[in-house]
Amino acid sequence: MMKPALFALVASAAHLVAATKPNILFILTDDQDWHMQSLQHMPLLQKYLLHEGTLYSNHYCTVALCCPSRVNLWTGRAAHNTNVTDVWAPYGGYPKIVREGINDNYLPHWLQDVGYNTYYSGKLWNHHTVDNYNAPYAGGFNGSDFLLDPHTYQYRNATMTRNGGPPVNYAGEYSPDITAEKAYGFLHEALSHDNPFFLVHAPIAPHSNVHFFPEFLADKPMYADRHAHLFKDYHIPRTENFNPEVQGGVSWVKDLPRLNDTVIEYNDEFQRARLRSLQSVDEMVEKMVKILDAAGQLENTYIFYTTDNGYHISQHRMHPGKECGFDTDVHIPLIVRGPDVPAGHISDAVTAHTDLVSTIMHLAGGSVPDTDGLPIPLTKESEGESRHEHVTIEYWGLAIPEGVFGWYANNSMSDPGFYVPGNAAGNNTYKAIRIIGESHNLYYSVWCTGEKEFYDLKEDSGETRNLLAEEHSSAYYTLAGRSFDQIVPRLDALMMVLKSCKGRSCIEPWRELHPSGDVTSLLDSLEAKFDAFYDHQPKVSFAKCEVAYFRENEGPFDVNRFGVEDETAEGAWKWWHDAELKRSVENGANRGKWSDWT
Repeated sequence: MMKPALFALVASAAHLVAATKPNILFILTDDQDWHMQSLQHMPLLQKYLLHEGTLYSNHYCTVALCCPSRVNLWTGRAAHNTNVTDVWAPYGGYPKIVREGINDNYLPHWLQDVGYNTYYSGKLWNHHTVDNYNAPYAGGFNGSDFLLDPHTYQYRNATMTRNGGPPVNYAGEYSPDITAEKAYGFLHEALSHDNPFFLVHAPIAPHSNVHFFPEFLADKPMYADRHAHLFKDYHIPRTENFNPEVQGGVSWVKDLPRLNDTVIEYNDEFQRARLRSLQSVDEMVEKMVKILDAAGQLENTYIFYTTDNGYHISQHRMHPGKECGFDTDVHIPLIVRGPDVPAGHISDAVTAHTDLVSTIMHLAGGSVPDTDGLPIPLTKESEGESRHEHVTIEYWGLAIPEGVFGWYANNSMSDPGFYVPGNAAGNNTYKAIRIIGESHNLYYSVWCTGEKEFYDLKEDSGETRNLLAEEHSSAYYTLAGRSFDQIVPRLDALMMVLKSCKGRSCIEPWRELHPSGDVTSLLDSLEAKFDAFYDHQPKVSFAKCEVAYFRENEGPFDVNRFGVEDETAEGAWKWWHDAELKRSVENGANRGKWSDWT
């Protein structure tokens, strides 16, 4: 048995170690936009987080749908590695999360393993319901109060389960206020212990108010009565992609009709309601900061503020919603305040939700198995370190419009068919990448339909001119002195790596193409000596459009590696040709089609 004096010494040492680890408060909103300037309408967030922390101006989600995005966020793994690609079973939601083993192997468990107490208030997963909340209980938290379906998105009819207990309904009370009160309670509890803590508050604001019965309707979010007078003169920014005369996009997007004045007026009010719903979140930020300050823990706490995905309303003629690869849907807010984080700073580092698990575990003094990301730079010194310039974006399945005009107008046989379940599944599946450097800001995508997009956001920030569409000329386009026809094969090869990457290949994809390590960016790859190598890479493609991730239908996966067979371009070309010839024979394809390359 340990002697009392020795026991006291060990306990004191343990307390000292715990005290040196920072606390982590994570605020996660639902569907918050960047491009409609929602952050500018949150004065308390500006006071306590933006002015006292760092805004990451190039932060992205990797899949523009809440449940897959949250799994990506809390595991640090891309959606094609989690295989959670929807909000409902069988391809997503809580049952899928349990089946994939994620409930027992994600961030809160890893933090507990390194000495943290963990707490959660609000929305955790979709399809986490009043029927399956205890089958099994959501794992990883010392204290929890989760919102449950089918009432998750009903602002005045929330149902919650506290610490695995029976569901409790809060009819008539305002959901973001309820989850905030639960979060304050958990924060006080966390501060009463010696252990460092990880606390998440995940309100539903500014998500649509959703009813599933007797029929589905996602209408304007509700807001607290105390905020009803705000933003009466607000209008969605009339940017180039707002209900444009010249439309960008492919597949169902390119054929959308322009919105009429009645719809536009409704959409403006929809966004006003979203901004009003965020005011309760704004107030919560201030109270959380004041609680931490009163406890003397503010300077030992990192505060993360972000959202699961972005949102569009009227951009590209679209009704309210998400699920697209446009910047409106994937470019999202991220603010961090904490020890050594520069105050009032804007970082242009390219970051993604995939990186946040690694970031948090690094702060906690632990490591993450099989992560697809790396810690974001939290200090000015680390910001100067070399970092990748890419973000992987992917999506499978439906694009569902919200709002009364989006849903009813397009489910009354009035077109477009993608809104109707059954037709929707086939044409909103795509792979995309964002590449952001000092000289370039690019978006490239390949759809399951075979259609492709290329936008230069330096010249076309609204993504209205697809340079791979017939109506837009790309003859003039150059980057680092190279032509458009030389740039696109590099982007396609990069996407070939990223669309099925895992671990280091997600972080250093160019090394998969150039094992020697001498190419680490798009500009490096544009050297003329690599032209033949890239021109004859396998191309990103889909065998068919699917509603979820079926690897066998997502085309070739293996890229050619420069210099593996021969360090000359001619040798790389021959290696590729021989491999394709072998594959064509094995698949019973027509050998003659390769004869022109021999």
